[in-house]
Amino acid sequence: MSAGLYGDLAVVGGTCNPELTAEVCGYLRINPTPATIKKFPNENIFVRLQQSVRAKDVFIIQPFGRPVNDMVMELLIMLDAVRRDSAGRITAVIPYYAYGRTDKKDQPRVPITARLLADLISVAGAERVLTFDLHAGQIQGFFTIPTDELTARYLLVDYIRDHGLDRNAIIVSPDIGGVRRARNFAESLNIPLAIIEKRRDPENAQADIFNVIGDVEGRQCLLVDDEIDTAGTMCLAASYLKEHGAEAVYACATHAVLSEPACDILAASPIDRVVVTNTLAISDDRRQRLGDKLVSLSVAPLLGETIRRIHHGISVGAMFPDHN
Repeated sequence: MSAGLYGDLAVVGGTCNPELTAEVCGYLRINPTPATIKKFPNENIFVRLQQSVRAKDVFIIQPFGRPVNDMVMELLIMLDAVRRDSAGRITAVIPYYAYGRTDKKDQPRVPITARLLADLISVAGAERVLTFDLHAGQIQGFFTIPTDELTARYLLVDYIRDHGLDRNAIIVSPDIGGVRRARNFAESLNIPLAIIEKRRDPENAQADIFNVIGDVEGRQCLLVDDEIDTAGTMCLAASYLKEHGAEAVYACATHAVLSEPACDILAASPIDRVVVTNTLAISDDRRQRLGDKLVSLSVAPLLGETIRRIHHGISVGAMFPDHN
């Protein structure tokens, strides 16, 4: 690939999702810059580039998957290594941004860890950040460097259309907090929107009372969220929808966090299909436990094209249908 404004393009991958790095490099028709990344017996992380990236436009791909704190530290060390090798520009590509739920001070004496993480990434040497579907939109504003937030919504929407899941369908937000995200899906597919409302039972502090705002009877219900973590809320919502006459329930999310016991809960739930992307690697064990219910879509072409555009100084927003 020809040089952009910041020298030749170089892509370095961390250990969290090497398959995604390989796919992105395949799209870009380049080889990833080799690096030695290992952990010493004392749990210190060591990084050494096997090729110089001096004066190059470097993109470091590292989602914050498990073990999360190791993956965060690994990215920070990689950023420092690249900076000290005199890279022309450094972009941290973080397909999944952990600590997204600690985005505000919602109770006394708590941190705003999502902001702390943004500061660490900048101090370590990142000059730009590229990420997917942040848990809260304001996290983008935590960075003092240019930050592009991509969305996998169009990828998921295309899958829904291609497989006929939009026929007699309704988008459902599994909670009040996800209404804006669900509304965007509903507008993209031109189908109705419903909302699951959850309240505590005043007679029983452990019980939840559900209510659905919208007509789901006889419809294909598409539950949408930014991530599936333990899957508790998603599966409870799916059971409630089936009890209220839903014909089928599909779960759609960008990030497959799948913390235990998510896979077992999803496998036993009334959810007919779980559609996610590969921003995070899904282990063979988790794939086996979910079986045919799991569909994983690749974000590599979208990520690769975005990297190409940033490298050459071309608009990223122009790739999306609602770009103005």
